[in-house]
Amino acid sequence: MSRAKSTLEQWRIIQSVVDFGGYAQAAEKLNKSQSSLNHAVAKLQTQLGIQLLEVKGRKAYLTEQGEVLLRRSRHLTQTVDELEQLANNLGEGWEPNLTIAREIIYPMHYLVDALKAFLPHSRGTRVTIIDSVMTGTHELILNNAADIAICGIPAKGHIAEPICESELFLVCSPSHSLAKQKVIADEQALAQYLQVVIKDTATHKTADTGWLKAEQRWTVSNFHEAKNILKTGIGFCWAPAYLVADDIAKGELQRLILKGSKSRMIQLSLLVPNRDKQGPASKLLESLILKQHDINHCVESIEESHI
Repeated sequence: MSRAKSTLEQWRIIQSVVDFGGYAQAAEKLNKSQSSLNHAVAKLQTQLGIQLLEVKGRKAYLTEQGEVLLRRSRHLTQTVDELEQLANNLGEGWEPNLTIAREIIYPMHYLVDALKAFLPHSRGTRVTIIDSVMTGTHELILNNAADIAICGIPAKGHIAEPICESELFLVCSPSHSLAKQKVIADEQALAQYLQVVIKDTATHKTADTGWLKAEQRWTVSNFHEAKNILKTGIGFCWAPAYLVADDIAKGELQRLILKGSKSRMIQLSLLVPNRDKQGPASKLLESLILKQHDINHCVESIEESHI
């Protein structure tokens, strides 16, 4: 294996000479002697067999070759800095990766705002968001496949923090025959029409969840696909209000009124599947999600210790 001709310290020195405008300025900023910087740069140029800097008056300028190498050296030193920071984070127990299981009826903007607040303090933690449905969320929780979960009915044996309610509207196309009915008498009146439902994401589904009494049923993976089907005049669907409000306002979908139930409210909760092993990054992100819903217990102490 061939040994490197240069060191990271040499590249950091030449970066400082360029960034601060000369040897004297760089020496003052780095708290080193000017002669030591001159020696380091001269040795680097000799080792590489190429001139990187030329001095004009009292200022050092990059040569054309120096510009190319300096640009590449910045990527190198930044990568090493990030590697050392990662090692420090891991030593402190800071998680390099976090996985969030999100029930798809949970409004995404809350999570995006929490992640935006988390980003400046994330220390490079990678975040994966898994959109899950019904017992699929429970499966992720029970398998400890998520660090944080936002779910409807909490999985058995787990404590959850209620954070918000998601309102579901019964919708179809304005051209659908159901749209002509001012009030639908009862759920049995829907049974003769095709229902568009969202696929449960569980690998091993143990039971059907939700209202699935329609004789005809089309199953899709998300509400965006469901809306595209509905807009063609086919079927009806229970969909989150936040996802269909604009479509209703534009006249592309129509809200149906079911006697005794204008909408459905689903309680959503935040759950940490394995709190005993929860790390500082997960605690911080949990606190920021709770903050989106004005739930502030224990938030200040968590934030102060990690921000």
